[in-house]
Amino acid sequence: MKRILIRSGKSPFYVASQQEFLQKDLIGTNSGNLLFSDAAHKILLTERTEITSNGIGTVATPERAQQINRDYDVFVVPLANAFRPSFKPNLNKLSALIEQLTIPVVVVGVGAQVPEDYDTTRLAPIEASVKRFVKAVLERSASIGVRGELTASYLERLGFKRHVEVIGCPSMFLHGDTFPTPRDPGPIDAHSRIAINMSPGAIAVGDMEGLARHALERFPHLRYYAQNIADAEVLFWGDTSAVTGPKTRFPRRLTHPLFAQNRVRVPLDPKTWMDELATYDFAYGTRIHGNIAPLLAGTPSVVLVHDSRTLELCRYFGIPHRMLSATPADIHPQELYEQADYSEMVNGHKERFDRFVAFLDRNGLENTFTHGDGGAAYDLRLDALDLPPSLSVWDGSDDGSLHYRFSRLHERHTVADRRIDILTKKNNELQKQLNLMERRLASMERSLPVRIGPAVRRQVRRRLRPGSNCPARRARSGRATRRRGAFGRPATTRS
Repeated sequence: MKRILIRSGKSPFYVASQQEFLQKDLIGTNSGNLLFSDAAHKILLTERTEITSNGIGTVATPERAQQINRDYDVFVVPLANAFRPSFKPNLNKLSALIEQLTIPVVVVGVGAQVPEDYDTTRLAPIEASVKRFVKAVLERSASIGVRGELTASYLERLGFKRHVEVIGCPSMFLHGDTFPTPRDPGPIDAHSRIAINMSPGAIAVGDMEGLARHALERFPHLRYYAQNIADAEVLFWGDTSAVTGPKTRFPRRLTHPLFAQNRVRVPLDPKTWMDELATYDFAYGTRIHGNIAPLLAGTPSVVLVHDSRTLELCRYFGIPHRMLSATPADIHPQELYEQADYSEMVNGHKERFDRFVAFLDRNGLENTFTHGDGGAAYDLRLDALDLPPSLSVWDGSDDGSLHYRFSRLHERHTVADRRIDILTKKNNELQKQLNLMERRLASMERSLPVRIGPAVRRQVRRRLRPGSNCPARRARSGRATRRRGAFGRPATTRS
């Protein structure tokens, strides 16, 4: 039995409540993380493997490293856009942990994040961290799996010319070597069920506000699938924007029409996410996993590309896409669908899957589609679970979570009070030390002239005493000698 430790927010078979998802951030700030980690879990699960979730957070202590070395045979690390400046602290923690491991470490689907022009100059601040991470991984594996062409070329420029394989994202291999052909949505009109997804990071590239507004005006059955933990917290806790007013035109406040009309959902589990999206006619937007999820469910979707992380995956998998910067805000989904070509995505899938399997083989990992039951046991076990639906807007009524909300607020208030007490005591102690230092300084300033004055006067008198070797006395003596001449007579000058 091979014991696999996998980096993921939770096991696919662990049923967490909405409250637990939020309090522990099991989605790792983004629902898309669970989509590819669950896919990796399904792919690697066979009768000869035992898989344990490590959680998203990294504990890099020697004790944790020793435990991993003792209890597991391999550490599998599915990643997304980890090569970005904001992820640097997390990347360094992962490197610190991996450097202490003696078991194999297999990284699946890591990628770089830069603008759509593939300019990697902005990654200069993290080059040392990326080199450290890749070096540590390659010392413990046959190769490292990257998302696409950009990441491969970036690592090559950093000196890693070998053992870097383009394998894409494991989420696309959830169904093995087959990929569902997107169904025909028919005419897309006001009766169609449309799912839209948007990224806050795309605001600088395209008109996100206009995209949302036009979709909302056209489609009464529209749903906006947000993915960030911040969106989930707004849905669950609410906000005060009705009083304070909206602070952004991007849908992040309850006063935005999408929230006000209860059109927003945040998926908490990949299975229920895909089950919901299977009932829609078309999906589109800037989220890569927000569009992979409907594709896996057989719903046609189109990615509006705004950066390299989405572009390189779309190119590798043949996912229909268009550049957000060249897309008008009033684009109609019918036009997006008519221009989409899904043939490369579907027909080239088996070849990409075989490449992915070869990568796993080289790194000593079996997969359920080649060495198991094709994921049948996994799917049956998942179907038997009562997984939570996507989070929707809380209307303030008793939804079964009021007790939790009050308890959580009380806990936060108690913790905040304790922190305030601790900080107040520290502040008072520092103030006492400061006052003491100020008194000592004032005393020194008052006594300094009194103590220094007599000593200075004594030194001046001593140095001016006849026969002393004082520089000032020597200077005066030299001037007198020049005035008297060499033989003691007054010196004469010539005109």
